[in-house]
Amino acid sequence: MLTVALAAGLNLVFSPAFALGGGEQLAAASAAAAAPAKAGFFFDDFNYPDLAALKAGGWTPRSAAGHPGVPGAAWSPEQISLVADPQQAGKRLLRLTAQTDGTPAGTQQTQLCHARKYLEGTYAARIRFTDKPLRGVDGDPVIQTFYVVAPLKHDFDPEFSELDFEYLANGGWGSEKTRLYGITWQTVQLDPWQAFNQSHEEHGSLDGWHVLMMQIADGKTRLFLDGRQLAQHGGRNYPVVLMSINFNLWFSPGGLLPASSEPRVYQQDVDWVFHARQQVLSPAQVQAEVDRLRAGGVARVDTVPAAEPALASHCDF
Repeated sequence: MLTVALAAGLNLVFSPAFALGGGEQLAAASAAAAAPAKAGFFFDDFNYPDLAALKAGGWTPRSAAGHPGVPGAAWSPEQISLVADPQQAGKRLLRLTAQTDGTPAGTQQTQLCHARKYLEGTYAARIRFTDKPLRGVDGDPVIQTFYVVAPLKHDFDPEFSELDFEYLANGGWGSEKTRLYGITWQTVQLDPWQAFNQSHEEHGSLDGWHVLMMQIADGKTRLFLDGRQLAQHGGRNYPVVLMSINFNLWFSPGGLLPASSEPRVYQQDVDWVFHARQQVLSPAQVQAEVDRLRAGGVARVDTVPAAEPALASHCDF
C-alpha cells in the first residue's frame, strides 16, 4: 500500500487494487486527498494484504476469555481473515468465523476491536449477515454484531458506555424470532444479570448485505438500517466515556444445539467501517463520503485524535 502524508497531518493509505501509473496515480491521490478534508474521520475498507497489516492499522483480535458468549469458550484470533470480495474485483473483505460443536471446549468465537478513542458523532458499517451456517446443522443461537463499547470496570459502573447492533439469526434470549437488536446501555451487572438499557427490535431476516448506522449527538442516539431510522434513544443510556469500535461473532450461552462430531460454522463479513467525529451525517452523506474515498483508491483514513492520556483497548469485556 502507498501512504501519503499531507502537510495537514492527514495520513491516507492507497490500496494496491487501485494502483495507477504516472499522472493517473497523482491525479487519483489528489482527488482522494481532497475527500477527507475535515479532521476527525475514520474509514477502513479492510483492503489489507495480510493480518499483520490489519493489526498495524490499529485493530486488535481478541484472545482473552470471558463475557459475552458461552462460558469456557475460546475467543480465537485465528478465526479472523481477509478474503477476496467476489463482487468487487481487487477488493478484500474482513471475515469473522465462529464455530461450535455444542460444547464449551469445542466453541470458538471471534472479536475485533479498534482503539478506544470514539464518542459522539456518526458511525456506520456495511456488513453481511448470514442466517445459516457455512457447515453443519442450523439452529444455534448465533449473534452477529457491530458496536462501540467502553470497559465495565465493576458492577453497575456509572461510566459504562455501549451501543450495539446485534443480529440474532436463530433467535435467542427467550424468543425464537429472527431479529436485529439496537441497544443503548446505561449500566449492567453480569452475575446475577441485571441490565439497564433501552432497545429496539427489528423482526425478520437480514440475510445478506446491510448498512448499519448510529448518530450520537445532543443527548440522543439514532439507529439506522439501510438508510431508514429505526429508533431514537437517550437519557441515562447516552454514552459518557470514550469507546472502541468492535465487531464480534459469538453464541448465546443458552440454547446451543446438542453436542455433535460435526461443528456448526458461521461467518460474518465486513466491507467497510466509517466514523465522523462530532459530526451528524445522514445515511446519504455517509455513503457519499465512502464512495468518494473509494473512487480515489483510499483504503484507510484515520484523523480521529487519540485519547489523552491514551486508553488501552484490550479487546475483551
